[in-house]
Amino acid sequence: MTDLLTPVLSANWGQDHSWGIDAYRAQGGYDAVAKALALTPDAVTGIVKDAGLRGRGGAGFPTGMKWSFVPKDNPNPKYLVVNADESEPGTCKDMPLLMASPHTLVEGMIIASYAIGCHTAFAYVRGEVLHVIRRLQQAVAQAYEAGLLGKDIQGSGYDLDIIVHAGAGAYICGEETALLDSLEGRRGQPRLRPPFPAVAGLYASPTVINNVESIASVPSIINRGAAWFSSMGTEKSKGMTIYSLSGHVKRPGQFEAPLGITLRQLLELSGGIREGHELKFWTPGGSSTPILTPDHLDTPLDYEGMAGVGSMLGTKALQVFDETTSVVRTTLRWVEFYKHESCGKCTPCREGSWWLVQLLKKFEAGHAVDGDVDKLLDVCDDIGGKSFCALADGAVACVTSAVRHFRPEFEAGYATPAWELFPYGRSALFPVAEGGHA
Repeated sequence: MTDLLTPVLSANWGQDHSWGIDAYRAQGGYDAVAKALALTPDAVTGIVKDAGLRGRGGAGFPTGMKWSFVPKDNPNPKYLVVNADESEPGTCKDMPLLMASPHTLVEGMIIASYAIGCHTAFAYVRGEVLHVIRRLQQAVAQAYEAGLLGKDIQGSGYDLDIIVHAGAGAYICGEETALLDSLEGRRGQPRLRPPFPAVAGLYASPTVINNVESIASVPSIINRGAAWFSSMGTEKSKGMTIYSLSGHVKRPGQFEAPLGITLRQLLELSGGIREGHELKFWTPGGSSTPILTPDHLDTPLDYEGMAGVGSMLGTKALQVFDETTSVVRTTLRWVEFYKHESCGKCTPCREGSWWLVQLLKKFEAGHAVDGDVDKLLDVCDDIGGKSFCALADGAVACVTSAVRHFRPEFEAGYATPAWELFPYGRSALFPVAEGGHA
């Protein structure tokens, strides 16, 4: 079963001082930069296109195609922005990568910047993860000292500066246009599109925005070739990726495997559900993706497989819940997060998320009345697809999917509190006193 794992991005995580440039170069780090700089920018983009690399931040858009959208005749500077504002509940793949091997991202940024004609690149990191920010800053400083950043990189005539920017701690800044506003010093709120960032992004200039894992995958593609990368995964979802497994499993953690692996296989790798319990529901890509059930254990964890069962691969954040867990309470906690993090720009999300919390609290307390389930779905319908950005769609996905799979549990909230049906101490990962519902 361990043959299913394909450590590429995580291959050096266990190495002593893996985050330092010496350890990284000892494993072949920055060899891909020399190879890329010997090619034309279009050739580098072509290799990434041929590899079939798709964005690892959730949407799954082809990375090479996104790079090719940057207009060559635009006189403004080109920018690369790496989205490291990882903050969705359950999502935890980019931060471990940056802690263990920040130079993988730096190398990827150099290659991607060269491919799109960019001379100033930004890494936008969530402000709360100060330890990650410091580690990435250290890696960038080491790259400058080694002549891998700055003027005339390795005698190629190519110049590049990388700026590590600490965000202000807002989930909305994970949305790419809100991230751009934040970078420019404004309040992070989504922009109306078009124009799209590739044409008018940061400082109204052509901009490519990619996830950490997307850019970190580029050096291995340049080193080993497009055919090597596309030999992994499935027909339309190529390559390896990092799956984050958390919750009621024996050995949670990061599992790097080809796209298309199943949750059943990942559970075998992690030792399975905690002793004496069974799977009840799970998220394939964080709390903003529709939840799934044991019926979907053998569905391929790729973009097409998840779409086929009405969900999304998202960030590959697999949160696993056993039979002790209240779906009502879990959904309420997720929606409370989305309500708190709503940027307030559009009415459906700002007001709708507040009403969802009020309704879900009634279900949790056993105070809901007949018809409230339909009311809950009506509010979701007033939010999904009617907001300024896609984050509101994710906020209601957990609610609609929870009702679809567990409607009787919500209807039980007409008479019985969720904490009586599912005493919360039993679902805790660590021992707690029985009773209470705080």
